Amino acid sequence: MRARKIQRGISLLGLLFWAVIIGGGSVILLRVVPTVMEYYTIQRAVDKIARDNPPTVASARDSFQRTKDIEYSIVSIEPKDLVITKVDDKVKISFAYEKEVPLFNPVFLVIKYKGESH
Repeated sequence: MRARKIQRGISLLGLLFWAVIIGGGSVILLRVVPTVMEYYTIQRAVDKIARDNPPTVASARDSFQRTKDIEYSIVSIEPKDLVITKVDDKVKISFAYEKEVPLFNPVFLVIKYKGESH
């Protein structure tokens, strides 16, 4: 009696299943990455402004507005949304915002971002 060969590989249904999973994950990733990049841009701007130690809250907000005018990627936050305080003669800037990412109609992903100067 001859031994049967054991078939190995992936079935068509298995291939379709993994294609849907990988495709869906890719769509989510492609829509979320720009919001993460925006967060890091805001964080760098806030850190730079805090390092410069502006004398007033208004000058800190003006500095952020100038940065926002140059950095086209900052769209989710305005200078008025910054919480600016002084701790031990150092400026501390914090911010928080939500970003709504459309996945497919009517499903949205809501991401909450929060940061402060270092």
